[in-house]
Amino acid sequence: MTWRQVFLLSGFSALVLLSMLGEGTAQAAGEEASPDAKQKIFMQESDASNFLKRRGKRSPKPQDEVNAENRQKLRADELRREYYEEQRNESENFVEEQNDDCHAPEENHLVPPGCT
Repeated sequence: MTWRQVFLLSGFSALVLLSMLGEGTAQAAGEEASPDAKQKIFMQESDASNFLKRRGKRSPKPQDEVNAENRQKLRADELRREYYEEQRNESENFVEEQNDDCHAPEENHLVPPGCT
């Protein structure tokens, strides 16, 4: 390939890339956005004000929302407690098995590893 062909090919590819970039930024800026797309993104002004009026930052939560949060917290605590109880039982069973192996009479009187 000659230098002239390489130069023309790189120039053409740069032109195509810049034209594609220009189209992407125009769509991202919303210059050619359809009305349907705007409807999906933006709310009506009345809906937005109702949304903000419904519950302010410092206003108390409704009682059903508080109850639902408390139920979720209690359920999470119960699951955590069950998990740790199960882990503790498995650990205790493992230690008991190790102690039983160490203290069990063997026929050939060999001491298992880990026993003193």
